[in-house]
Amino acid sequence: MPRNEQVTRQWLLLKRLESARGETLQELAASLPEDHARHPRTIRRDLEALESAHIPLITERRNGQTVWRLMDGYRQTLPLSLSPTELMALVFSRDLLKPLDGTEIKASLDSALNKAAAALPAEGATYIEGLRGQFAVGLGSHKTYREHRHTIDQLCRAISRTRTVQMRYYTASRNRTRRREVDPYRLWYTDGGLFLIGYCHLRQDVRTFAVDRIRSLALTNRPCQLPLGFDLDAYVKHSLLVMRGKPIELELLFDKATTAWVKGRIWHQSQQAHETRDGRLALSLRVADTPELVGWVLHFGGGVKVVSPAAFRDKVREEARKILDRA
Repeated sequence: MPRNEQVTRQWLLLKRLESARGETLQELAASLPEDHARHPRTIRRDLEALESAHIPLITERRNGQTVWRLMDGYRQTLPLSLSPTELMALVFSRDLLKPLDGTEIKASLDSALNKAAAALPAEGATYIEGLRGQFAVGLGSHKTYREHRHTIDQLCRAISRTRTVQMRYYTASRNRTRRREVDPYRLWYTDGGLFLIGYCHLRQDVRTFAVDRIRSLALTNRPCQLPLGFDLDAYVKHSLLVMRGKPIELELLFDKATTAWVKGRIWHQSQQAHETRDGRLALSLRVADTPELVGWVLHFGGGVKVVSPAAFRDKVREEARKILDRA
């Protein structure tokens, strides 16, 4: 049994117990989706796992049957004592997830924050609004996913149940839509966009798919398995933003004016930077050689020089020439 399926099932059981006065093992089993294990012995093991996680479950006899339920008052007795900095963090976390409006994770966060605000005295609510008047979060360019909520929900189900998905996917570089079968591994949010990482049966390799380019999606009954040792961080470590490719050792030199806003930022985990004696910034990175990298270098305009490698410098020069020709 996949570990994530077990965790998902236990979460569904806990949700059921939160809203019920008490249920038997058989009733809990019947409440689960058909594609989950539903034997009472399995449900009992899940409940014991929840108890070991310090969830206060109790059993009692009712009409000659044993029922399970949450301890009385458990939902009401959770403490709510937030410091000003904790309130600030909550406000910021809500704003940072604005691009995920319409998804379950954003809905859950909004629900939690609304409950927290309702439990605060009027002065606390006023303080939260005051924070919004003092601090603001600029998200920069990003995509919105409200219209893709069903797709995201389907992908979450497929990942938790380890099921292959069939989808029609639009490839921008080829300007065409094709049918794909993918074993979904992870949903990955980066650079203002949400992506699916999974094994593509068509390409016979692990690929990255933009969620907003999925035109249709369906779960299959075919099980799939996350490869042992699959490491998302290792998979994307050479990507500057999203694209993957052959890694190169890139060396850049920024002029003084550009150095003022480039230094101190983390552009990539591999970066190494130092200032020269004349106040310029030398930056080296080990990143994937992709069109995305060319665009990133060009966005510094004339404030950057590609020191090496020469082949990549030629790519940047050629792209800059195209821009000039079309200006």
